[in-house]
Amino acid sequence: MDTLRPLRLSDAKSIAKYANNRNVWLTLRDIFPHPYTEADAVSFIGLISKTEPLTTFAIDLNGEAVGIAGIHKRDDVFAHTAEIGYWLGQPFWQQGIATRTVATLKELAFKRHNLYKLYAEVFESNAASAKVLVKNGFTLEATLKKGVVKDGRLMDFLIFSCVNPSYAQE
Repeated sequence: MDTLRPLRLSDAKSIAKYANNRNVWLTLRDIFPHPYTEADAVSFIGLISKTEPLTTFAIDLNGEAVGIAGIHKRDDVFAHTAEIGYWLGQPFWQQGIATRTVATLKELAFKRHNLYKLYAEVFESNAASAKVLVKNGFTLEATLKKGVVKDGRLMDFLIFSCVNPSYAQE
């Protein structure tokens, strides 16, 4: 069964194995390196391990980190809003893992962090991720026409969001 758990330094090898995939990279922002090395994973895990509260997790399948998911909280007037992000190793696509991961992130964001709104940004070429979001109650809020260039391709940038139905202001 897949779960979300804290990242461990021992995850670096498996994270690098699944992240070092052009098809994964094509779905992510350019800050995500390609090729992706074990040193990149070690650096990322070191950075994340210093974050409080913990909001970035390994997607664990039978004890192996097969992807990463996180809640990126905003600040200032957006303090009750967060972006969610996730990637999953290609061998695990089309198995419902991403759908369950987003459901877990949504529950953590709304219940543990008392956030009002979540959003996720998706390239138009990533229909599978858009479908995962819709399955989890996100709706398409905006389309930025020709809003991004990825791998030399100009494309639309889709923003999906959902609102916490039981939001309580602090």
